[in-house]
This record gives sequence, structure tokens and C-alpha cells, in this order.
Amino acid sequence: MTDPYSALGVAKAASADDIRKAFRKLAKKHHPDLNPGNKAAEAKFKEISQANELLSDPEKRRRFDAGEIDAAGQETPPRGFYRDQAEGAGGAKYRRSGGHESFVDMGGIFSEMFGERRGGFPGGDMGGMPVTYTLAVPFLVAARGGKQRVTLPNGKTLDIDVPEGATDGQTLRLKGQGMPGGEGRPAGDAYVELHIQPHAFFEARDNNVHVELPVTITEAALGGKIKVPTVGGPVMLNVPSGSNTGSSLRLKGRGLLDIKSGRRGDQYVKLKVVLPDKPDEKLKAFLETWEAGRTHDPRRDMEQFT
Repeated sequence: MTDPYSALGVAKAASADDIRKAFRKLAKKHHPDLNPGNKAAEAKFKEISQANELLSDPEKRRRFDAGEIDAAGQETPPRGFYRDQAEGAGGAKYRRSGGHESFVDMGGIFSEMFGERRGGFPGGDMGGMPVTYTLAVPFLVAARGGKQRVTLPNGKTLDIDVPEGATDGQTLRLKGQGMPGGEGRPAGDAYVELHIQPHAFFEARDNNVHVELPVTITEAALGGKIKVPTVGGPVMLNVPSGSNTGSSLRLKGRGLLDIKSGRRGDQYVKLKVVLPDKPDEKLKAFLETWEAGRTHDPRRDMEQFT
């Protein structure tokens, strides 16, 4: 991955708000839902999502700036790491100390880390070490549940079951998918931290979903039923006559599932009246002779604040 600051087009001294604004602007431009079939846009969206995931987390950003982790969020091995960790005779670890090379027994260190098991190490029931991964999950996959494929460092791929209603930062445990154990002992577990990607128009607030819905001037003025997207699929919504930009309507039970309570949130639809791209001559002619439209002052309440 490229430098996360470059991916988002921000300086290293950028504030958290600058990073958030830059990401949202790029996400709206490159989101796969708005660029169906465009592989370049899909790749760019993944790149900026990964960059935002790292830079929006103060601790991860600090560690990246300090060189402790790379742009993918993985630990950066210290200098000489691979030589230091090479195995010596009898299962001892090879390391360099004070400019001289020597072998040291790592059994005591492992015992301190994991506790004595069946008489300690070596000869104990020492399983493999656990590993931790992060996984970017599309908004709708988290909302609906589904499978996401993750590639492990050894090249192995796993299809992970993302539960319906998964939340950002939630960790899934994959038993036996960590580091292999020594001498035939069981492998450790893998822990996958989920990071939910933003959607082009859905916005989650707790278990409620908010969406801004464009409507025509006819639909707003006369009302009627219109089709509205929800995380569970499109539904029909009744728009009252005389609705205005900013009017908010609720679709009960159309939000996200709360895994703990088993209840669903609601979806709130904020209307936005949108005129046609090309002016309609008949509409213009009508408005020019519409007396009520000329006398109505939608800004009269603002005068008291000036």
C-alpha cells in the first residue's frame, strides 16, 4: 500500500477533522456502489479505506509515524529481527548480544508469557501463539451478515462468517488459525478485528440508519408513495403532501440489528427536494405567474438573528 497520507491527499500534520473530510470526499467519488464494474475505483476505495482506518485511529497513527507499524497496520520488525529469531540447536533461539553471537534458551520467556503447562517448556503442552488481523468489511455485509475472505500471511485464505449487525472494532475468534504449535502441538487462535467501511449514502448512528433521499418537487408538493433503499432492500415510503427539504420520516425496524438485545433500530429518511438538471419551461412559466410563491418568505425567521 502507498503512504496513507498520500492516499488521502493530506499532509502529515493534518488534523483528525482534515483526515475525516478528505476520506469522505474521496469515498463519495470512488465508492463501488457509485462505480459499478469499475475495478480501478474499487481498488482506490480499498486503498483510501485502509489509509483512513490507520490515520483515524490516534494510536495507530502515532505508531505508524514512529515506524512501529507499516501502512497496512502490521508490526514492523526491529532491525535484525529475522536473524535474531533464527533457531539454534536443540530448539534454542539465536540472538546477537553485545556484538557477540550466542544461543539462549527461550523456555523461561515462554513460560512467563503463557504460564507453565504440563511441567513447563520444553516438554509441556505449548500450543502456537495467537495472531491478530484487521479486516475491512463493506457496510452492507456488516448490516446483513455474510462471508468475507481474508488472506493469511502464509497465503492461506479463509471465508469468515461476518454476523448480522457486526460493529466497527468487533473481534472474531478463529480457533486454530494462529501460529502452529511446536512438535505437533495445537495451533494458536487468530483474532480478526472488523472495520466497517462507510457506505455511499447510508450512515449508521448506533443501531439507527440515516439516509438523505432526493425527491422531485412534484413528489414533495403532492405527496405519494416512493421507493426507498434500506439495508434490507427497497421498501415503499409514503411522502406526505407539502413535504420540504429537511423533512424527516421514520421507517420503524428498518435499521441495524443489535446483537445483544436482538432488536432492530429504525431508518430515518431526510428528504431533499431536487430540481431537474434542465429547467422545465412550463414550470418556469407557472412560477413566474404564481403569486403565492412571490409573497412567501422562507427566510423571515432569520431576521431576528441579524
